[in-house]
Amino acid sequence: MSKRNSIANLSLPFIFTFLELLLGVVDSRTCPGDIRVLKDLKNGLDSKSVAPGSCLSSWDFSFDPCDHIFSDKFTCGLRCDRVVSGSFRVTEITFDPVGYSGSLSSVSWDLPYLQTLDISDNAFSGSVPDSLAKLTRLRRLSLSKNSLSGKLPVSLGSLSHLEELYLDGNHLQGPLPSSFNSLVNLKRLEIQENNFSGEFPDLRSLKDLYILDASDNQFSEQVPSALPMSLVELSMRNNDLKGNLPDNVGDLEYLQVLDLSHNQLSGPILSVLFDHPSLQQLTLSYNNFTFLQTPGTMGFTSKLIALDLSNNDLRGLLPAFLGSMPKLSALSLEHNMFTGMIPTQYALKAAVPRAHTSSFERLLLGGNYLFGPIPSPLMGLKPGSANVSLVDNCLYRCPDTFFFCQGGDQKSLVVCKSFGPSIP
Repeated sequence: MSKRNSIANLSLPFIFTFLELLLGVVDSRTCPGDIRVLKDLKNGLDSKSVAPGSCLSSWDFSFDPCDHIFSDKFTCGLRCDRVVSGSFRVTEITFDPVGYSGSLSSVSWDLPYLQTLDISDNAFSGSVPDSLAKLTRLRRLSLSKNSLSGKLPVSLGSLSHLEELYLDGNHLQGPLPSSFNSLVNLKRLEIQENNFSGEFPDLRSLKDLYILDASDNQFSEQVPSALPMSLVELSMRNNDLKGNLPDNVGDLEYLQVLDLSHNQLSGPILSVLFDHPSLQQLTLSYNNFTFLQTPGTMGFTSKLIALDLSNNDLRGLLPAFLGSMPKLSALSLEHNMFTGMIPTQYALKAAVPRAHTSSFERLLLGGNYLFGPIPSPLMGLKPGSANVSLVDNCLYRCPDTFFFCQGGDQKSLVVCKSFGPSIP
């Protein structure tokens, strides 16, 4: 056989192995300490949850974890990088969402070069262990959508390089540790869908935090006033928050989304929210607010696109300034105690397109005590042109022939008269 034919018959893996030998790559092996952690992590799982074809089913420790090129071992679930003296260290662990179950507490977590730990969308249970604090280079920690429970360890606050923290969709409880104010590089904090309670910690030191979602928990104090000025999105819907909105909410100058719906907030809806330089989406539905403060600019400078104040205790006439907001295209004032006639500004914004001004694509006014005739601009609206609802009011002649009167009758004359003497 010729020398050329001998080379041609060599297998592809052999060629790559030969090249690695020439480059000195084979001498670089996974740190033994990293291998021990990976073994503990797999051994701590319920073996029945490691399905054939899953990432962890390919973890075979008779092979080197970081030396698995062109192999069917360690095909996914981790990443290694050469970091010290030519050796490889584990820098990322990302599990596939196939329902792995087990505990995190059986692992030492001695992975000093790990930057990403993502085990989201699985079935891990037990507590969040103190030992995660050993991951001193960690930038992204995602434990979302598992079955973790108990209180968070204070030691999590020592992860000073952390930029993203996802704890949502578990059964975690107790207060957020005050040590979270040491997570000075944190940009995103998602703790929604847990059982967290107590007082919210002072997070003003987190000057890069732009998303905070604490929805669907059991926080029962007031809306926290000690928040970072960098916030772009703040959601604390479906808690048990009480009291008035904090006066300094307008200081969050970059805020674009604010959702405090499904709480027990009361008092006024502050005018600063309608004059805000950045706010685009405001959701305060299902609370106990009683009135709106009128902004000095009468809404002409508002950036709001969507406003939901439904299911409150708002009274008086419909605020005309809401129909003057140039970008507002979705307005819900359903199920309040508003009375008086529908302002002409609302009707024109829904039915008459104007340059440089958004029309109402959604205008929901049902479930109030509005009376009088339907404004004439609305009469020309065709079904499908906008989502408008005027049902369950005290309007004069609102038959089902108008699509915005369909889905519910007007209140009876007796109910309307009992609400106030101003209703004819």
